[in-house]
Amino acid sequence: MSPFQPTSSTPTLHMLCGKIAAGKSTLAARLAADQGTIQLVEDDWLHALFADQMSSPQDYVRCAAKLRGIMAPHVASLLQAGVSVVLDFPANTVETRVWMRSLIDQTGAAHQLHVLDVPDDLCLARLRLRNAGGVHPFAATEAQFHAFSKHFTYPTEQEGFTLVVHGAAE
Repeated sequence: MSPFQPTSSTPTLHMLCGKIAAGKSTLAARLAADQGTIQLVEDDWLHALFADQMSSPQDYVRCAAKLRGIMAPHVASLLQAGVSVVLDFPANTVETRVWMRSLIDQTGAAHQLHVLDVPDDLCLARLRLRNAGGVHPFAATEAQFHAFSKHFTYPTEQEGFTLVVHGAAE
């Protein structure tokens, strides 16, 4: 059993909070390796459904909101069917976490909010490598990294999540 998996047989919703290129997708893949767990990747869905409509941060916000509306009943049905879900959607704002919290409240699923606490300089170095590799569906610029980072907020205790904090060395 993964060290991240709760000991309960209750399905678990894994969520990820971290800046661009902090390692959310890498961690998500590790979490999704557990039996009975699936991974839903925001970037893959956004690319497939809205790639031709996304050219600005405002476009991302609009399309991501649409995607959350589409995915909410799907994620809830998976959890209610006993399947654990790794939601590789950034839980980087209070608004997004409210949506994720509603999935937990609706389904009664166990949950873990994985917080990747990685310095900006390391994220930017990883972003440059990722962009050079050309395999990611979106190549964020450094300017976009900084623009999105302005909206990033760490979760607070009042939000009521079970937090698992990961440092840069993980």
